[in-house]
Amino acid sequence: MPNYLAIDAGGTSTRAVFLTHFGQCLGYGTSGGGNPVSRGFDGALEALLAASNSAVGDARAPLAAVTLAMAGASLDLPTHLFQERFVTLGLTGQAVIESDLLAAFYSGTYQDDGYALIAGTGAVAARIAGGRLAAVADGTGWLLGDTGSGFWLGHEVARAVAAALDGRGTPTALTNLVLEDLGITVDPDSRTQGRVSAQQQLIVKTYELRPIELSRFAPLVFAVPEDAVAQQIIARCAAALAQTLRAVVDPAISGPLVFGGSVLTKGGTVGAAVLTQLGQAGESAGHPDGAFKTEPALVADGVVGAAVLALKRNGEMVDATVFERITSSLASLRG
Repeated sequence: MPNYLAIDAGGTSTRAVFLTHFGQCLGYGTSGGGNPVSRGFDGALEALLAASNSAVGDARAPLAAVTLAMAGASLDLPTHLFQERFVTLGLTGQAVIESDLLAAFYSGTYQDDGYALIAGTGAVAARIAGGRLAAVADGTGWLLGDTGSGFWLGHEVARAVAAALDGRGTPTALTNLVLEDLGITVDPDSRTQGRVSAQQQLIVKTYELRPIELSRFAPLVFAVPEDAVAQQIIARCAAALAQTLRAVVDPAISGPLVFGGSVLTKGGTVGAAVLTQLGQAGESAGHPDGAFKTEPALVADGVVGAAVLALKRNGEMVDATVFERITSSLASLRG
């Protein structure tokens, strides 16, 4: 009976799982970032093979197929380049690249129709129909979008602190948190060329960061639940994510909703606010249940979904029993 290798290749970490045709996960491995766009092809391939070697272990059983879940920009890469290297692990079939959005969706459900909303460093929503991406909104990167993402939250925090320091904005508890994070001491009487010295240091240290590194400030917004400025940022975040999700909704397609990414899955604050926004929009449109019939499934990454895709794309049946077998056996391997 055929065995499969499924890989969730992210920008910062890679997860691989070795599984049977009926969904029993036999091995699991991790490594560094495996996204060719961010790491380059050679660096990404090294990470993919490292995670895969750990997953396969000493089994070296023939692999009917290798499924690689990657970000959209990687979908056009020539698969034969991957295939040649995976032959050394026992690949006898094809190496196939699938969307990491689909992998995230299938990490929360085995059904082929539904919706995914992901808000981690970036933010994106998708409608899935017949097991394929039917519509995608945002996920356009920090310069063009990713509204409601970890980057967006961190950027909003930094802007709020900069405004609070020179009086343009409302005083906020976020100020001390951000300045402490950057090692800046606050002295309201100290000025440089008329500017509050702490703000001048904030400018210098913030612009020393790569833009995407502003996401380091995102967790701070949840650390001060009584702060009005922080709550306003969270509310805008939820409204933006709800709008992104609504952009892909088709009233004819109902199904499970999957939430992924730390902004939505950790703490529950933003996720709950997004659901409230969706409910209010549904009520105003006369259909309070909208397209979503159940509470969202929360997923930490896309490795379960990569395994589901590996089976589905190779003609294997994935029902509730098989899906549960994948999730439970993988959870045991991950410890």
